[in-house]
Amino acid sequence: MSVSWWVWAALMLAVAAMLAVDLFLHRDNHVIGFREAAVWSGIWIAAGLLFGVILWAWQGGDVAGTYYAGYLIEKALSIDNVFVFALIFTYFAVPASVQHKVLFWGVIGALIFRLVFIFVGAELLETFFWTAYVFGAFLIYTGYKMAFRHDEQTEPDRNPVVRLVRKVIPTDANYHGDRFFTRIDGKRVATLLFVVLIAVEATDLIFAIDSVAAILAITTSTFIVWTANAFAILGLRSLYFCLAGLLRRFVHLHYGLAVLLAFAGVKLILSETPVGKLPIPVTLGVIVVTIAVSIVWSLRDTRGLGTEPDDGTTTADGDTVLHVGTAGSGTDNPTPSSGTGSPRS
Repeated sequence: MSVSWWVWAALMLAVAAMLAVDLFLHRDNHVIGFREAAVWSGIWIAAGLLFGVILWAWQGGDVAGTYYAGYLIEKALSIDNVFVFALIFTYFAVPASVQHKVLFWGVIGALIFRLVFIFVGAELLETFFWTAYVFGAFLIYTGYKMAFRHDEQTEPDRNPVVRLVRKVIPTDANYHGDRFFTRIDGKRVATLLFVVLIAVEATDLIFAIDSVAAILAITTSTFIVWTANAFAILGLRSLYFCLAGLLRRFVHLHYGLAVLLAFAGVKLILSETPVGKLPIPVTLGVIVVTIAVSIVWSLRDTRGLGTEPDDGTTTADGDTVLHVGTAGSGTDNPTPSSGTGSPRS
């Protein structure tokens, strides 16, 4: 699919405008409640689905179907991002009022990472046919790890990138409102919030490799791959605040995501064999059924569990506020958990 430069420019401006609106509406760093998150999730999902309709009218059903397949697999994989974000916010005891700001700038980084990976990955697949086998094997192995080694967790503070930043940039061990940098004794230092942002960005860098490889198994059209990624990622912040209270009920979701990654790997390998690329309706069917089964399976096996986090509160208008990862004291300068060997719960 060949796309003119002005279409790319219009798309970038549209994404920038949506991000600007989101940033403007959350400039006061208020705590995101479930109701507000649900409304914004609906808006972002509607935007993603509407773009598919535009593609259908512009390029036809095959292109739209390819986009929807990529969008669905990226949306499903983004749920695993939510689990990790919850872990990071809990470990560092991030105040609820600034979580949206961290996720906003995290999304900006995610869009940039994916744009680079998409062009590099698509070029490799178009130039060297054997890279399909490499990417395919990588996805199958990643699916195996997700299915059977999903419980292995590394403390965010031990992430090599986070440790490097703390060595290179003078860092204060406290939060200072919503600031990433502040001045202490006349010296400019990074705040703990900046360390959290780096942890989120470093984690998403790893997720970007998996997700981009998975969607490249569906199509190597950079326009389709990036738009599917962009619309899935744009709603990631709202999705986090929507699902934070449901995370403990998605106990089997990682099996579904593992199947999707392995399926994408097999699909990528088959594309360079006499079998060729699998039809888009088959791909869409596998994605929808796999996600639905893993979610229904999870919800059925956790019917006795509540859907809200233990430290949630309810506002006067009945809107539940999610405090995932917040310090119990309610102060603005909590300190992260010390090296106890596991994140706080």
